[in-house]
Amino acid sequence: MRFLRRSLVGLFLFAATLALFGVAVGMVYSAMQAQLDDEPRSRPQRETVQIVNAIPVTLGRITPELRVFGEILATRTLDIRPSAGGRVVDVSDDFRDGGVVRTGDVLLRIDPTDAQAALDRVGADVQDAAAELRDAERALDLANDELGAAVEQARLRDAALRRQVDLQGRGVGTAAAVEIAELAVSAATQSILSRRQSIATAEARVDQATTRQTRTQINLAEAERTLADTTLVAGFDGTLSNVTLVTGGRVSPNELLAQLIDPTDLEVAFRVSIAQYTRLLDDKGQLILADVQVALDAQGTGLTAKATISRESASVAQGQSGRLIFATLDAPRGFRPGDFATLTVIEPALEDVALLPATAVASDNTVLVIGVENRLEQASVQMLRRQGDDVIVRAPALNGVEIVAQRSPVLGVGIKVTPLRRAADGTVIQDAPEMVRLTVEKRAELVARVAGNTRIPAAAKQRILAQLENDQVPVSLIERFGG
Repeated sequence: MRFLRRSLVGLFLFAATLALFGVAVGMVYSAMQAQLDDEPRSRPQRETVQIVNAIPVTLGRITPELRVFGEILATRTLDIRPSAGGRVVDVSDDFRDGGVVRTGDVLLRIDPTDAQAALDRVGADVQDAAAELRDAERALDLANDELGAAVEQARLRDAALRRQVDLQGRGVGTAAAVEIAELAVSAATQSILSRRQSIATAEARVDQATTRQTRTQINLAEAERTLADTTLVAGFDGTLSNVTLVTGGRVSPNELLAQLIDPTDLEVAFRVSIAQYTRLLDDKGQLILADVQVALDAQGTGLTAKATISRESASVAQGQSGRLIFATLDAPRGFRPGDFATLTVIEPALEDVALLPATAVASDNTVLVIGVENRLEQASVQMLRRQGDDVIVRAPALNGVEIVAQRSPVLGVGIKVTPLRRAADGTVIQDAPEMVRLTVEKRAELVARVAGNTRIPAAAKQRILAQLENDQVPVSLIERFGG
């Protein structure tokens, strides 16, 4: 009996469980059916609007600047090399690295003993040559006098011969006397020839003495120059560098002792590419004498100077390219040879061009123009120069048009943007928001949506609700909450 009762109770509980399970399944089915029968609510798809920096294209006159690097060189550099060797007996106090000297200042003296002795010997030779020349000239004078006497004697002998011939013709003289007179004339003629030979010998002696005297004068000048070379003087105003000598040292001829540099006469050498070089040529293909700004920046303290292009290298060195150009510094205050400076070469001005950020121009020389309804359009420009982070372009059709300052992969033709315009000081110019007046029903709908949105922070929600209480509400706020 008890078993039957328990079996009935279990059967009842099983039936009740099945009934409750059926009710639950029905409720779930009804809920799903109701969900499927309801019309889906979907928010309208809104277009994504990108925010971009906008700049206007302004055409005008721009002077391009070419930025290069160059090395400061000294135009006047003199190697201090002695012509004579020997022991250094005196050195100037300014003969050291960085010493400033003036034209004609004595830099050092080499022991002049040997040079002075050589000069004295040559001086004695000069005196001997002068004495020899005087003796030769006196001998020549005597030979001329002897020739005159011989000529006079020959004249007398000839007169005596004519007299003896005359006497013989008259029958008074004899043939022996005539013969003796003829022999006397012949002897006188021979004496004249001998005296002429003596004169020739005396003249040759004079010539040799003159040549010897000239040679000794040359030796004297060389000796004097050798003595003068024992004293080294500054050839021009400048500063000494690479000094390698002290008092008491010995030097050899042509040994490099120091360098004298003129710090007021400097130039800068810089290399440019072929494309840059062509922009520095005039219509005739000649290098223009363009102005150059030279700057030497050292830890915020800069040295600047003005320069002018003066010439270019005649050839291209092996392994190099481009062109090497030289510019003369006008007032090189503080610059030194060997400095590595930054140069700004002022190129000829360009007309009807615009200066744009390099980020605004794509690799295919195109820009994005902000067109009608703030939608982007593409336009082509002609690239002329690169100026650091900017570029100079020629675009006559874009004068006064706004373009995108910084391009990005998300920007393209047809995309709607919100342009941000900046003032001259870089601050963003805020456009006044577009305001509309709401109806009572619309205002209540927006307030309900904002109040029921749990994702908005409390402080922001209070600020938005305060804006919705105004007579006019920004259009952007209405669009944000599905207006």
